[in-house]
Order: sequence, then C-alpha cells, then structure tokens
Amino acid sequence: MSELPFAFGGPPLRARLRAQPEDFFVDEDLGFAPDGAGEHVFVRVEKRGANTDWVARQIARFVGVAPEAVSYAGLKDRHAVTRQTFSVAVPVKRDLAWETLSGDDFRVLDAQRHGRKLKRGALKRNRFRIVLRDVQGDRTGAEARLAAIFARGVPNYFGEQRFGRDGDNVARAQAMFDGRRVSRHERSLLLSAARSQVFNEVLAARVRRGDWDRALPGDVWMLDGSHSIFGPEAATPELAGRLARGDIHPTGPLWGAGPLRSADAVAVLERDAASAHGDLARGLEAAGLAQERRSLRLVAQEPGFAWDGDALVVSFALPAGSYATTLLREVADSGTADAAEPVQE
Repeated sequence: MSELPFAFGGPPLRARLRAQPEDFFVDEDLGFAPDGAGEHVFVRVEKRGANTDWVARQIARFVGVAPEAVSYAGLKDRHAVTRQTFSVAVPVKRDLAWETLSGDDFRVLDAQRHGRKLKRGALKRNRFRIVLRDVQGDRTGAEARLAAIFARGVPNYFGEQRFGRDGDNVARAQAMFDGRRVSRHERSLLLSAARSQVFNEVLAARVRRGDWDRALPGDVWMLDGSHSIFGPEAATPELAGRLARGDIHPTGPLWGAGPLRSADAVAVLERDAASAHGDLARGLEAAGLAQERRSLRLVAQEPGFAWDGDALVVSFALPAGSYATTLLREVADSGTADAAEPVQE
C-alpha cells in the first residue's frame, strides 16, 4: 500500500493506529434481521482481539458440530473489537443457553432463529469507529482532507490484509501458477491476492492520471450500493450527473478469462496496467476465473470525526468488500499496517 499513489497528495497527519483493540471498532450490518423461526441460529458475538475462525470453532464446540458447520458473512479484523453474526444449524426442538457461551475474548450478544444459513458475503456494510492516537501534523489540513474524502470518496484499493500476514501472498500465487501444489483453501486466498494485485495496479494507473473518479471513453459503471454493472456507453449529461451524485462509480477489472467488458481508452489502459503483472493475469485466466468488475471509488456512509486531545476519532460505514485502511491512509500515515484479517465480502 505504501507504494500506491494517493488521490489527495499524501496524508497531512502521522498517528498510531490500533494502539489497543478498542481503537478499531467494527459493527457488522447484515442488512436484514433473523425471522425468528427455522433450523438455523444466528449468533451475534462481540469479540476483542480474537480470530473469526477461532470464535466459529468455539461455537461449533458448544453446539457439538464440526467447525465447517458454522458460517459467517465475512472475516473481521483480529486486532479490534468487532461485532458480527455467525450461524449454525440447531434442531428446532433443541434449546441452548447461549448466554453461557463466552470467553476472555468474546461474548454472545444475541441468538435468534432463522430459516436459512448465513452465507459468505451476505452482509450490507460494516460500521467503523476508529481512534488515531498521538496525532502529529496539520489538523486544519486533516479536517479539510476528511471533508474532501467524505464528499468525493477515495480510491477503492484492496488493503494490505488481502496480501497475507507478511505480504507474500502474491509471490505464493505466482509459485502456485508455476506448479506448486496448494490446498483448496490456500488456492482461494492466493487467487484473491493475485486478482487484488492486478486490480490495484489498474486503479493506481488511474489515480496517477487523476481520473479514477471521472468518466473515460469505454468505462463500465457500477450502481452504488450493489454489484450491478452496465455499460460501456457514451457519456451524457445525465451520466455525468449520476457520477457527481455518487449514484454510479467507474469500475476496474477483477482479472480472469475472457474479454474485458470495458472498451476504447479504458480497455487499453487496463490491458497496459495488467501487463505489469502479466504472469499473474495469465495465471488467473488459466485458473478459469471469469472477468468481473469492482468499483474504483469508495464512498463512506454516515461519516463523522471529532478531536479528543491528541487523538482523532473517525467514524463511517463502508460497503462489504472494502477496507477502512484505504480511507484512513489518505488522512494519516500510521506506519506499517498490522497483520489483521480483512473486513471483506
């Protein structure tokens, strides 16, 4: 991430991120409530400094099922306080004392029945409350920067968490493409890392050009708040107005087999940028992944900030699949990111 270009000229502050787990609070919003009946129990948990998979195993042990029987919508940061929902199948006639399930690192907030299993990616957004400590730098500039990014958005880079604990998932992906055998789970992680690297390269090229949130000939568009795409189509005043209002966003490729959906100048730019990681792009094509699209622009919802002594408290909500650190990097340099799980789709 340190090598990717900034949209606003570099952060005006230096600060400490994740000085303690409470400084990074994440609250998952599924976008729907359990219906109160059915063979699945939705267990809402608050965890502190705990791994998502580890909590899932505690739930499995409590119910007496295999760990694979517990599902969740998405991974959540370990070095944080997070609230998220897990689901597990429990016969309707079996009642469990969920309030007794707890540990030093987590507690059950609620448990309700639902008719269907919670599937991966089945969440609307995540709400964040993040405290940046020991802030140094231009506070007035930081306030102006926050106003700008809350109004305009930021480049929707994949965060460092996507690339593994030591940032070596891209190299491991290349080794896999070169013939190294990996498990099914590892294969999925490495394919995601390779795709993320190519996408970030394309987005970085547009950030350098200054048109990451502007219309170019051949752009493909994504509707805000969904994964629905349309285009390419010719620019019109109506299209420009929708872009300015944040109703739609330009997209970049999640690389795979088949032709790019983009056209004209955008297709040329995307092929040129992807060629910087040609081995990864070819490996993704050979793996059979189809070409998909991701928004180039990330716009925060419910934004706010406040000063607390030498700390800056920033709050916002982001759609599933995006990273809070991609927004924060435009405001404050917090050094090397922690090895954390991604908040993802």
